Amino acid sequence: MCEEEYCKEKIIEMRKKHIGPSCKVFFANDPIKIVRAKGQYMFDEKGEKYLDCINNVAHVGHSHPEVTKAALKQMELLNTNSRFLHDNLVRYAECLTATLPEKLSVCYFVNSGSEANDLALRLARQYSGHQDVITLDNAYHGHVTSLIDISPYKFQQLGKDAQKEFVHVAPSPDTYRGKYREDHTDPALAYAKDVEDIIKEVHKNKRQIAAFIAESMQSCGGQIIPPAGYFQKVSEFVHKAGGVFIADEVQVGFGRVGKHFWSFQLQGDDFVPDIVTMGKPIGNGHPMSCVVTTKEIAEAFGATGMEYFNTFGGNPVSCAIGLAVLDIIKKEDLRGNATRVGNYLTELLNEQKQKHPLIGDIRGVGLFVGVDLVKDRLLRTPATAEAQHIIYKLKEKRILLSADGPYRNVLKFKPPMCFTKEDAKLVVDEIDKCLTVLEKAIEGQSNSGIHEKTPAKRKVHNENSGDTNTKEEETCTSSLRESNLNDNAYRQSNGLHPGSPKVTRKRIRT
Repeated sequence: MCEEEYCKEKIIEMRKKHIGPSCKVFFANDPIKIVRAKGQYMFDEKGEKYLDCINNVAHVGHSHPEVTKAALKQMELLNTNSRFLHDNLVRYAECLTATLPEKLSVCYFVNSGSEANDLALRLARQYSGHQDVITLDNAYHGHVTSLIDISPYKFQQLGKDAQKEFVHVAPSPDTYRGKYREDHTDPALAYAKDVEDIIKEVHKNKRQIAAFIAESMQSCGGQIIPPAGYFQKVSEFVHKAGGVFIADEVQVGFGRVGKHFWSFQLQGDDFVPDIVTMGKPIGNGHPMSCVVTTKEIAEAFGATGMEYFNTFGGNPVSCAIGLAVLDIIKKEDLRGNATRVGNYLTELLNEQKQKHPLIGDIRGVGLFVGVDLVKDRLLRTPATAEAQHIIYKLKEKRILLSADGPYRNVLKFKPPMCFTKEDAKLVVDEIDKCLTVLEKAIEGQSNSGIHEKTPAKRKVHNENSGDTNTKEEETCTSSLRESNLNDNAYRQSNGLHPGSPKVTRKRIRT
């Protein structure tokens, strides 16, 4: 057995040799080797501490002692599959369903969010007797084949012919960038009617709808919070067509929104999905997930006569960990913390919006917040290169943040739920510094006639000239120019005009 500790260069070399080339790392230009983590902090091999603003897996905090204790205690006793009776399985199912509306009472325990969403599709298709699925633009639901098929965030990277005939894409209910915006009288109804129109078109083509699936809040799609009432109307149209509503809570469940335990509850008490999928935060880093549905759908699935069995899903150790996570959320008032810290973070960011024209929109609930960066507030032109620049500059300050959305211009906050107001202040102060330098560099580009197609000579500070450009501003200008040129090269190689706003690029999901 190899127990040697490798340096970063050795790890990169070995990854290239032994790990699939499509398996990417964060900060590919200068990746980080993480050796331990605690709470909202991660530590590299040199002991440098990084503030983690993106890890929605370590939900109650990295290496939480109560989670570790629960796992160790049960592992020392027994771990086996769910064909044997064990207290933990039924106890956890009871505690988990107690957080959900009453009709969502039947659990299927699995091992990942992808596995949960794949099973949800099987349940929906068996119950409805139909095949077709309506999904949202920019949605991501998992990495297995069935889910790549219904994830525009992924399949659109494969070209215009990648969409399957049984998959129908509805507009993302984005009231900032979408077709119905914040000034629309009823964006929820307008977006829902787009789904109704899709259903009518599907029926016209002699097909039937099995399910509508949506993340309760789109994460990879750019931190999108659907307008209240949207899910109710969509559910009405989908049920009328004989389909079911699947709420994907894999990234946003377990109290992240603060005021509710589940993000779909933001829509109101009168909305209850037919199937809810969950993962990531459920085990605080332990590989487990769950599908919860109604008794009627579960019975239809069982009526096939084919047994459903999952070797690891619902094992005693996973359920012990799940119970510990639920207990910690309650005991440490992490939902209350998400509300308090999330509100404070949003308040600080909105103050920055008043100061920095690069900030187009601040949106979020609890500890799920997005900062939409724009080059032009009126046109809402995505500031993609600027967002990537900020991510790398924050990394230099030992702050881990990511950018996503269809244009990769939305800064994404989804930190461990133990994130504090002090953490929020630290990050926003650093973003303020980054934006100040960026905007000065952009102004310098404009004044010098620099534009995306014509690289200009970099300004050099001269004590006698009165030129006050700092080294950091010069570096920033150079970095932005390179990013913009690379972006244009990508657009042109894919038949896009350099000024075209929408680009679908390979992304790393965070």
